[in-house]
Amino acid sequence: MTQRPYPLPPLAALTSPSLTWDDAAPHSDAFDDVYFSRENGRAETEHVFINANRLPTRFAEWRQRRAFVIGETGFGTGLNMLCAWACFDTHAPAHARLHLLSTEKFPLDRASLIRALSAWPSLATYAQVLCDQWPEAVSGIHRLHLSERVTLDLHFGDTTERLSQLDGQVDAWFLDGFAPSKNPEMWQPELFEAMAARSRPGATFATFTCAGIVKRGLKAAGFGWQKVPGFGRKREMLAGMIDVPPSDTRRGATPWFTPPAGLDNRHVAVIGAGIAGASVAAALARRGIKVSVVEREAPGAGGSGNRQGALYVKLAAETNHQSRFYLAGLMYSQRWLGQLATDTPVWQPSGVVQLALSDKEARRQQRFMAYHALPEAVVSAHTEGLSELSGVPISARQALFYPQAGWVHPKALCEQLLAHPLIRVIQGEVTQLQRDGQHWQLDLANGDTVSADQVVIANAQLANHFAQTAQLPLQQVRGQVSEVTLPENVPAPQRVVCAGGYVSPPVDGVLTFGASFVPNNATRHVTHDDHQRNIDELREALPDWVAALEDAGVELSPESLEGRAAVRAASPDKSPYAGPVPVAEAWQAAYQALGKDASKVPDTQGEHYPGLWISTAHGSRGLASAPLCAEVIASRISDDPQPLELPLVDHLHPGRRLISAIIRGTTT
Repeated sequence: MTQRPYPLPPLAALTSPSLTWDDAAPHSDAFDDVYFSRENGRAETEHVFINANRLPTRFAEWRQRRAFVIGETGFGTGLNMLCAWACFDTHAPAHARLHLLSTEKFPLDRASLIRALSAWPSLATYAQVLCDQWPEAVSGIHRLHLSERVTLDLHFGDTTERLSQLDGQVDAWFLDGFAPSKNPEMWQPELFEAMAARSRPGATFATFTCAGIVKRGLKAAGFGWQKVPGFGRKREMLAGMIDVPPSDTRRGATPWFTPPAGLDNRHVAVIGAGIAGASVAAALARRGIKVSVVEREAPGAGGSGNRQGALYVKLAAETNHQSRFYLAGLMYSQRWLGQLATDTPVWQPSGVVQLALSDKEARRQQRFMAYHALPEAVVSAHTEGLSELSGVPISARQALFYPQAGWVHPKALCEQLLAHPLIRVIQGEVTQLQRDGQHWQLDLANGDTVSADQVVIANAQLANHFAQTAQLPLQQVRGQVSEVTLPENVPAPQRVVCAGGYVSPPVDGVLTFGASFVPNNATRHVTHDDHQRNIDELREALPDWVAALEDAGVELSPESLEGRAAVRAASPDKSPYAGPVPVAEAWQAAYQALGKDASKVPDTQGEHYPGLWISTAHGSRGLASAPLCAEVIASRISDDPQPLELPLVDHLHPGRRLISAIIRGTTT
């Protein structure tokens, strides 16, 4: 029987639990149960979950290049996961990696999390890292990089629904959560079935309970279990494993998205050193993979070379897969950028004010807020105080404010990402890709070659210039930014302000604004026409401030401005391509029947070029999309769980346009 992921629930804030406290120990009012014992909670965790899953021994013996994966049902205060992390640090060899994933329907707020974890001073260092990155309570997956070797995915939402969407496999389960008598809604057969389907062969589990509903559910799902000594006054608990998990058949309706088989990944070549390529290289290097980045000019030379780049999104009024991805990307990039340790900051979380300059846009923003009950720490609607919020006079009557957004020094960011001992940068232009046995050969224009196990193409609008990618539709979009020096006595934006274009807070007295949007244009010379477009957009968005600038003697004319032009890449549906490169001819042959009847899906997995990947079509929102797309690709190459739900991973697949073209009977 074909398994299908549950439909993605509405994109919204989740409810934090109502708590009663015994010093630092929280008690759930809704479930009338404790999160942990104040006296011996850590000892209980180590007995029930760490030792019953034999983690000290398994960590010490771990020799695989992929991460060891622990899955948990119910994050709570994070005590179990922090104990697993501490155990890993103590026992695992230096090369090993740990991937933690945990579901939570009622996430604690940050203040409650800090208070709860203060009960364990021995875990204070680990707890500080977790609390510093703690995300807002928005449904979905939130990836946190706890250390160079340890990653945590927080799956916020209903446990069974979350596991049904999980794209990844688990080595050991912490079957936790409030007791079955207190929380019967969670301990249902569907939970155990989802656990089994997401397990690797030989995956273990441990749980504090011996309730009959749990034993029956585990057995029916394929887990073998046994009673073992419990902790403290609890005489018995359950532990066991699953030898042969059921096959994952969720892609029965979309077999073309089935991931390709894993290959050797000791050396990966990345083509392109902009934000897309540099973030892929950094994600791979974090996993211990040697990376050669081939760039025809210099890091950040293309669209990633502007003085400033805005981290922002424009989400659809009604939730769709694209908006879900971009919101996840915005929240991930904010955490990711905040972790970068640099001598000169490359990231400024100034916030972004998104103006509504027309009645149509105002209605769209109002619909968006009506459909999305998101936390104010993510986005809020404003009809007053916009001038004070922005730092400059605002005549628009309505705006959305994204406090987690901001602006970046793109070129400095690229250079920082590539400054890793496992990454080398090669200047050269790749003219041809050839599969040579078990390796890829990259032919360069100067006659040199680069050999690698796998290749990631990330060179923006040039990404479909290879024979293997020629069928992927890409649109070239010219964008020009304009720059002007501001007098010291003139107020300047304190936030990024955007409408048709954007203007950022000045850097070293230089104001950057733009950018023009000229489809099907690949020219890179600065033009007066594009300067004038940028001036007109700035004047429309901030008329009173522009008037004040001109009164202060600032000349805003095409002849007076400096600027920079670059070419971005966009896909027809405006979502990026991130994933394996399909063999277009094989897809067209295998799925041609869809052109006559789209309901008749052939039982044929999609053929992909072995070890060939692509990250492109990031358009003007690459800072919100490229880092998370890098995690999608690096996770697949490394056989790690995905940072997005399965439907969103499929939404980014480069082959999606091939399938839609076959169904429509058109070319890509």
